[in-house]
Amino acid sequence: MNFISKYKLSLMGIAIGAAGGYAYYHFVGCASGTCPITSHPLNSSAYGALMGGLLFTSFKKEN
Repeated sequence: MNFISKYKLSLMGIAIGAAGGYAYYHFVGCASGTCPITSHPLNSSAYGALMGGLLFTSFKKEN
């Protein structure tokens, strides 16, 4: 439980980013299949999770 409360903001960013990455794949995607990130749902979700985690971690206050 301590891990979840300590990294709550980062985990939220990862989850929201992954959902956003998949939504981007689903609604926009890549028609030709040659786009390296958006041509496959796993790549798009992983990239979204990475970006979401980095974005939300930047809002963390230092003690």
